[in-house]
Amino acid sequence: MVWVIPVLDVGYRSTHYWLVGSGPKRLLVDLGWPGTLGALKMALCRAGVALGEVRYGFATHYHPDHAGLAEELKREGMALLVLEGQEEALGQMGQWVKPHERYLPITLEGTFRLSFTESRGFLASIGIPGEILPTPGHTDHCVSLLLDDGRAFTGDLPREEGAWDNPKALASWALLRRKGARWIYPAHGPVRPLD
Repeated sequence: MVWVIPVLDVGYRSTHYWLVGSGPKRLLVDLGWPGTLGALKMALCRAGVALGEVRYGFATHYHPDHAGLAEELKREGMALLVLEGQEEALGQMGQWVKPHERYLPITLEGTFRLSFTESRGFLASIGIPGEILPTPGHTDHCVSLLLDDGRAFTGDLPREEGAWDNPKALASWALLRRKGARWIYPAHGPVRPLD
Protein backbone atom coordinates (compact mmCIF):
# COMPACT_ATOMS: atom_id res chain seq x y z
CA MET A 1 0.00 0.00 0.00
CA VAL A 2 1.22 3.52 -0.80
CA TRP A 3 0.68 5.95 2.06
CA VAL A 4 -0.27 9.49 1.03
CA ILE A 5 0.70 11.21 4.27
CA PRO A 6 4.34 10.64 5.22
CA VAL A 7 5.08 9.31 8.70
CA LEU A 8 8.56 9.18 10.24
CA ASP A 9 9.63 7.51 13.47
CA VAL A 10 11.85 9.96 15.37
CA GLY A 11 11.81 7.97 18.59
CA TYR A 12 14.55 7.06 21.02
CA ARG A 13 14.91 5.39 24.44
CA SER A 14 12.33 2.67 23.70
CA THR A 15 9.57 5.10 22.70
CA HIS A 16 8.34 5.91 19.20
CA TYR A 17 7.58 9.55 18.43
CA TRP A 18 5.67 9.78 15.19
CA LEU A 19 6.17 12.75 12.87
CA VAL A 20 3.13 13.04 10.62
CA GLY A 21 2.84 15.19 7.50
CA SER A 22 5.34 17.13 5.42
CA GLY A 23 6.72 20.61 5.03
CA PRO A 24 6.34 23.31 7.66
CA LYS A 25 3.07 21.96 9.08
CA ARG A 26 4.26 18.67 10.53
CA LEU A 27 2.60 17.18 13.60
CA LEU A 28 4.54 15.33 16.30
CA VAL A 29 2.62 12.58 18.08
CA ASP A 30 4.11 12.26 21.57
CA LEU A 31 6.75 14.62 22.79
CA GLY A 32 9.87 13.04 24.25
CA TRP A 33 11.38 12.26 27.63
CA PRO A 34 12.16 15.13 30.04
CA GLY A 35 15.58 16.70 29.59
CA THR A 36 16.23 15.04 26.21
CA LEU A 37 15.68 17.89 23.76
CA GLY A 38 19.11 17.22 22.22
CA ALA A 39 18.19 13.57 21.59
CA LEU A 40 14.94 14.58 19.88
CA LYS A 41 16.74 17.17 17.74
CA MET A 42 19.28 14.51 16.74
CA ALA A 43 16.52 12.04 15.81
CA LEU A 44 14.84 14.75 13.71
CA CYS A 45 18.16 15.62 12.08
CA ARG A 46 18.72 11.96 11.12
CA ALA A 47 15.27 12.06 9.49
CA GLY A 48 16.21 15.23 7.58
CA VAL A 49 13.80 17.46 9.48
CA ALA A 50 14.57 20.67 11.37
CA LEU A 51 12.75 21.19 14.66
CA GLY A 52 11.32 24.44 13.23
CA GLU A 53 9.33 22.37 10.71
CA VAL A 54 7.42 20.71 13.54
CA ARG A 55 4.73 23.31 14.07
CA TYR A 56 2.33 21.27 16.21
CA GLY A 57 2.47 18.44 18.67
CA PHE A 58 0.30 16.57 21.11
CA ALA A 59 0.69 13.90 23.74
CA THR A 60 -1.38 10.75 23.56
CA HIS A 61 -1.30 11.04 27.37
CA TYR A 62 0.64 12.91 30.00
CA HIS A 63 3.32 10.55 31.25
CA PRO A 64 7.05 11.44 31.14
CA ASP A 65 7.94 9.37 28.07
CA HIS A 66 5.08 10.94 26.09
CA ALA A 67 5.00 14.57 27.21
CA GLY A 68 8.28 15.20 29.02
CA LEU A 69 9.49 17.79 26.49
CA ALA A 70 6.16 19.58 25.99
CA GLU A 71 7.20 22.86 27.62
CA GLU A 72 10.66 22.86 26.04
CA LEU A 73 9.15 22.25 22.60
CA LYS A 74 6.71 25.11 23.14
CA ARG A 75 9.68 27.37 23.92
CA GLU A 76 11.23 26.23 20.64
CA GLY A 77 8.11 27.44 18.78
CA MET A 78 5.89 24.36 18.60
CA ALA A 79 2.21 24.80 19.46
CA LEU A 80 0.97 22.20 21.96
CA LEU A 81 -2.45 20.77 21.15
CA VAL A 82 -4.33 19.85 24.33
CA LEU A 83 -7.41 17.74 23.74
CA GLU A 84 -10.54 17.95 25.81
CA GLY A 85 -10.14 15.98 29.01
CA GLN A 86 -6.35 16.38 29.04
CA GLU A 87 -5.99 19.79 30.67
CA GLU A 88 -6.11 18.50 34.25
CA ALA A 89 -3.36 15.99 33.43
CA LEU A 90 -0.93 18.78 32.50
CA GLY A 91 -0.56 19.75 36.15
CA GLN A 92 -0.17 16.15 37.27
CA MET A 93 2.86 15.43 35.07
CA GLY A 94 5.29 16.42 37.80
CA GLN A 95 4.28 13.49 39.99
CA TRP A 96 5.65 11.03 37.43
CA VAL A 97 9.04 12.74 36.97
CA LYS A 98 12.20 12.20 39.00
CA PRO A 99 14.06 15.36 40.14
CA HIS A 100 17.20 14.60 38.08
CA GLU A 101 15.22 14.46 34.81
CA ARG A 102 15.22 18.26 34.30
CA TYR A 103 11.48 18.40 33.62
CA LEU A 104 9.96 21.81 32.89
CA PRO A 105 6.34 22.00 34.14
CA ILE A 106 3.80 22.55 31.37
CA THR A 107 2.11 25.94 31.36
CA LEU A 108 -1.09 26.88 29.55
CA GLU A 109 0.73 29.59 27.59
CA GLY A 110 1.39 28.35 24.06
CA THR A 111 -1.26 25.65 24.22
CA PHE A 112 -4.09 25.27 21.74
CA ARG A 113 -7.16 23.63 23.24
CA LEU A 114 -8.94 21.38 20.82
CA SER A 115 -12.15 19.41 21.10
CA PHE A 116 -12.51 16.04 19.44
CA THR A 117 -15.16 17.41 17.10
CA GLU A 118 -12.80 20.24 16.07
CA SER A 119 -9.86 17.91 15.47
CA ARG A 120 -10.82 16.90 11.92
CA GLY A 121 -11.09 20.49 10.72
CA PHE A 122 -7.87 21.49 12.45
CA LEU A 123 -5.93 18.55 10.99
CA ALA A 124 -7.33 19.30 7.52
CA SER A 125 -6.01 22.86 7.85
CA ILE A 126 -2.47 21.46 8.16
CA GLY A 127 -2.91 18.91 5.37
CA ILE A 128 -3.55 15.82 7.49
CA PRO A 129 -6.79 13.92 6.72
CA GLY A 130 -7.91 12.32 9.96
CA GLU A 131 -9.16 12.95 13.48
CA ILE A 132 -8.14 12.67 17.10
CA LEU A 133 -10.26 10.33 19.20
CA PRO A 134 -10.64 9.69 22.94
CA THR A 135 -9.15 6.26 23.65
CA PRO A 136 -9.03 5.71 27.41
CA GLY A 137 -7.68 2.44 28.68
CA HIS A 138 -4.15 3.23 29.79
CA THR A 139 -5.26 6.51 31.40
CA ASP A 140 -8.61 8.25 31.24
CA HIS A 141 -7.11 11.12 29.23
CA CYS A 142 -5.52 8.99 26.46
CA VAL A 143 -6.16 9.99 22.86
CA SER A 144 -5.23 8.52 19.48
CA LEU A 145 -4.69 10.01 16.03
CA LEU A 146 -6.53 8.10 13.31
CA LEU A 147 -5.67 8.97 9.72
CA ASP A 148 -8.29 8.45 7.04
CA ASP A 149 -6.05 5.80 5.43
CA GLY A 150 -6.46 3.58 8.52
CA ARG A 151 -3.21 4.29 10.39
CA ALA A 152 -3.84 4.76 14.13
CA PHE A 153 -1.28 6.26 16.52
CA THR A 154 -2.36 4.81 19.85
CA GLY A 155 0.30 5.71 22.43
CA ASP A 156 0.10 3.22 25.31
CA LEU A 157 -3.41 1.90 24.66
CA PRO A 158 -3.17 -1.71 25.93
CA ARG A 159 -3.18 -4.31 23.18
CA GLU A 160 -6.70 -5.50 22.45
CA GLU A 161 -5.95 -9.18 22.98
CA GLY A 162 -4.58 -8.46 26.47
CA ALA A 163 -7.34 -6.09 27.56
CA TRP A 164 -10.03 -8.65 28.39
CA ASP A 165 -10.35 -7.16 31.92
CA ASN A 166 -10.14 -3.51 30.79
CA PRO A 167 -13.54 -2.39 29.48
CA LYS A 168 -12.32 1.14 28.70
CA ALA A 169 -9.53 -0.20 26.49
CA LEU A 170 -11.90 -2.62 24.75
CA ALA A 171 -14.35 0.23 24.07
CA SER A 172 -11.46 2.30 22.66
CA TRP A 173 -10.48 -0.54 20.31
CA ALA A 174 -14.11 -0.88 19.24
CA LEU A 175 -14.21 2.85 18.43
CA LEU A 176 -10.98 2.65 16.42
CA ARG A 177 -12.31 -0.32 14.45
CA ARG A 178 -15.64 1.41 13.82
CA LYS A 179 -13.81 4.48 12.53
CA GLY A 180 -11.67 2.44 10.12
CA ALA A 181 -8.35 1.74 11.89
CA ARG A 182 -6.31 -0.90 10.07
CA TRP A 183 -2.69 -0.33 11.12
CA ILE A 184 -1.49 0.36 14.67
CA TYR A 185 1.46 2.65 15.37
CA PRO A 186 2.05 2.21 19.10
CA ALA A 187 4.46 4.19 21.25
CA HIS A 188 6.21 0.96 22.26
CA GLY A 189 6.58 -2.05 20.01
CA PRO A 190 6.35 -2.65 16.27
CA VAL A 191 3.83 -1.28 13.80
CA ARG A 192 1.25 -3.99 13.19
CA PRO A 193 -2.02 -4.60 11.35
CA LEU A 194 -5.08 -4.32 13.58
CA ASP A 195 -6.32 -7.81 12.77
